[in-house]
Amino acid sequence: METLVWNTEMMVSGLILAVTFIGIFTEGVHGFHRGKFALAGAGLMVLAGQYYGFYNPELAIEAIDWNVVFLLGAMMSIVAIMIPTGGFQALAYRIADFSKGRLFLLMALMGTLVTVLSLLLDNVTTVIIFGPLIILICQSLKVSAIPFLLATALLSDTGGVATLVGDPPNLMIGSAAGIDFNTFFYHMGGIVFVAWIATLFFLKILFKKELAVTPVIPDFSDREDIKDPRTWNASLVILGVMVVGFIMHNALHWEPWFVAGIGLTLLVFAGKDVDMDDHFAEIELTLLMFFMSLFILVGGVEHSHFLAYLGQFIVPYVQSDLLFATIMLMWMAAFLSAAIDNIPFTAAMIPIILGMDAQGINVSPLWWALAAGVGMGGNGTHLGSTANVFIVTISEKMAKDAGDPSLAITPGLWFKKGLPVMLLTLTICTIIMVAFFPFFAESGV
Repeated sequence: METLVWNTEMMVSGLILAVTFIGIFTEGVHGFHRGKFALAGAGLMVLAGQYYGFYNPELAIEAIDWNVVFLLGAMMSIVAIMIPTGGFQALAYRIADFSKGRLFLLMALMGTLVTVLSLLLDNVTTVIIFGPLIILICQSLKVSAIPFLLATALLSDTGGVATLVGDPPNLMIGSAAGIDFNTFFYHMGGIVFVAWIATLFFLKILFKKELAVTPVIPDFSDREDIKDPRTWNASLVILGVMVVGFIMHNALHWEPWFVAGIGLTLLVFAGKDVDMDDHFAEIELTLLMFFMSLFILVGGVEHSHFLAYLGQFIVPYVQSDLLFATIMLMWMAAFLSAAIDNIPFTAAMIPIILGMDAQGINVSPLWWALAAGVGMGGNGTHLGSTANVFIVTISEKMAKDAGDPSLAITPGLWFKKGLPVMLLTLTICTIIMVAFFPFFAESGV
């Protein structure tokens, strides 16, 4: 392969990427939403690319991974239709009633429900649904909501790594690498299950004092009615059909977004009085625009050959010791995802791995290491994933409403509880990946 030489195009694209990412990662300092910097960076990349001749608006549109955008949009729409039915609320209160004041059982059951949903819906969506419900339940029980909010995010982040649609980085990796739903779950399901079980019981140790409190046990039975059973039941059936569709999408030659699109179409007809204007207004357009801007931004860097230039320095390490490179990538991805956000890091790594794949290098284990690293690394800090940021935000609101600052989840508290979970899950993933490396290194993934 011809050695790439540093040039002006690489310097310009790399500079725009660096400035944009710094703006994204420091939104808490300057107060501008990260989406604004992503939009600005994408626009600058197209303008600079057109001036220097390595990028243009047509290539920018081609750089957007529409499979990821449409799949996320469709799933957000389905959830927006399901939330007003009261079904999620009924599930949460039934679990609270079943636990009968046994706090670890409540944490385990709620964490399991959130994780199961995170296998199909992304973890951001699940914590948005259940975060406020957990606060209401804990207030009814007269116990601190902090352990349950943290457990919800940590278990959701961990469990969501198992499936193609469980976490936004998984969607990006699967779409770029051509990994289908079954293959993703086949490789990641087992390793994530072990890490999830370990996390659940580790949380019992981390929150031993908080879980030993004796709660007040109210009557939740009068809060279990589902407001719109027809739409709720229809949505459950359609979600079941979608699971089958995700499993069979490769055989059907359907992209995952098309499966989600069919499910959404069925639901708007099957649901009772579904007002598309109202429900589609709940779609997180800011998040979708953030994704599209990142794809455009990274696409410009890729077309300038800057990522290929960086990749040529990594290739020798991968070729000399693939196992070591795999483990190093996983830990590096985890710590960088903990320090920043796993989505931009994933977007930047994908073209580098694809470049090595184009050179005939077996990159299969690198995909699994990247997925595990950015997923487990998200537990390390409150900035590690979008789900974490939401949980911190609602805890701060709860503290403000109650006039009690101790009810807020601070960055220090998250670091104290989340970092040990991250290190535990990464250690488990490392042991399993080393022990079963031939399985993860299967070529042709």
